[in-house]
Amino acid sequence: MNEPAAKWPPRGIDPTVPSTARVYDAALGGKNNFKVDREAVEVFERLIPQVREATWLNRKALIRGIQYLVRTAGIDQILDIGCGLPTEQNTHQVAQEINPDTRVVYVDNDPMVLSHGRALLADNRTTTVVTADLRDPKGILANPEVREHLDFARPIALVIVGMIMQIHENEKPDEIIATLMEPLAPGSHLFLTAWPDTGDEAQRGLSQGCLQTLGNGWIRPVERLERHFQGMPMVPPGLEYVSRWYPEEPDRKVPSFEEFEPYERTQMAGIAVKP
Repeated sequence: MNEPAAKWPPRGIDPTVPSTARVYDAALGGKNNFKVDREAVEVFERLIPQVREATWLNRKALIRGIQYLVRTAGIDQILDIGCGLPTEQNTHQVAQEINPDTRVVYVDNDPMVLSHGRALLADNRTTTVVTADLRDPKGILANPEVREHLDFARPIALVIVGMIMQIHENEKPDEIIATLMEPLAPGSHLFLTAWPDTGDEAQRGLSQGCLQTLGNGWIRPVERLERHFQGMPMVPPGLEYVSRWYPEEPDRKVPSFEEFEPYERTQMAGIAVKP
């Protein structure tokens, strides 16, 4: 007897409204998106023609950061908030290629992420995905699946990549981060990417596109972004533009800021360690 076809789109998804996860997927060239999400990418492209390249820079920074956390820092537990839809080289794949025992919890507020994530991870006992929102850090920490999957007595890497710019200042992003870091054991790491206010047209275009299509996406001065790290010691090279950021090779020779294309200066990355 054939199984009944799964309802599509999954319950709770409005295919007429773009979502962050699906727009990001569309910009990466993925297939887990709707027409409205692809149209949102077109809006971005009119404002910043290299938005797809910028999106891939963020993805590559995620990969380098996870490699550092697992291979160099020895982290074997990861809480990835705002993970987005599955694409090539997901966090758990990068981590478990280095250490197969790495435990990963994905968190996203898009029901489509849960649907695809559960299918992808059906046979993976060390990785799970839960539906929750970065704006509710206490809810994330109290989630039974999160608590069951991660050992809070040992170091955990808190990963917030491509997300903190979606939190308005009125929503107190630093307090959200502080709440999430507070119960983590010493030796835990915070890894995030953010959008600096550089004055570049490309940077403002990226922010404008996000605000126009998704209703969020704020740039902040570099000094403001540094406060996201709660004063914790930074892993070299510190908070840096993603095109220049190589935590496993902090002394690597890289082109100067001026030598990069404007779209390559739209995002920064950094990792800090909880003492």
